Amino acid sequence: MNKVIAPAEIGNRLRALRGIRTRTGTAHEMEISYSALSKYEDGIKVPNDTTKVKIANYYGVTVQSIFFAP
Repeated sequence: MNKVIAPAEIGNRLRALRGIRTRTGTAHEMEISYSALSKYEDGIKVPNDTTKVKIANYYGVTVQSIFFAP
């Protein structure tokens, strides 16, 4: 069973994946709101499962690598 990690750690992973891209551009390309991406990256909110898949696909990684402990 995969262990869920703290929202702050998820935010760290998302910011690392985004790198030098802007939040505005990244959110637009993912087709999610800037506000939602900000909340995910700031560890305020965790995305729903559909959005987790969308984010993982955008970055070309697995959902598990972003949202769960190794």
